[in-house]
Amino acid sequence: QVRLLESGGASVQAGGSLRLSCTGDRFDVSGAIMGWIRQGPGNQRDLIATITRDGSTTYADSVKGRFTISRDNAKNMVYLDMSNLKAEDTAVYSCNARTSRGSFSGLGTQVTVSA
Repeated sequence: QVRLLESGGASVQAGGSLRLSCTGDRFDVSGAIMGWIRQGPGNQRDLIATITRDGSTTYADSVKGRFTISRDNAKNMVYLDMSNLKAEDTAVYSCNARTSRGSFSGLGTQVTVSA
C-alpha cells in the first residue's frame, strides 16, 4: 500500500510563503508522477501541480507563477513552494502519486491564508 505523508501546513497572512513537504512511507517517490491536490472549504479537489519522473512540471492556472513543485529523489521528498499566498489558497493540500498500480493521495496538511 502506498502511504504518503505531508507536512508544512500552517496559518499565514496573505502575501506570505510556505513550503509543503511530502515523503513516501516505504514508498519510493522517484518511480511515480508526483503532484499536489488541494481541496478548499466546500470546493472540489483540484490537481494544482505535477512533476514527472524526469522533472517536467505542470501547474493549474490559479497557482502558475506563485507555486513551484520540486522533488529530491535522494531524500525521497517532494516539495511545494508557495509564495504570494492569497485567501483563496486556503485548503487542505495533499500529495499524490501516480503509479502503474493506480493513484494514491495522503491525508493532507492544512494551509490557511488570512487576508
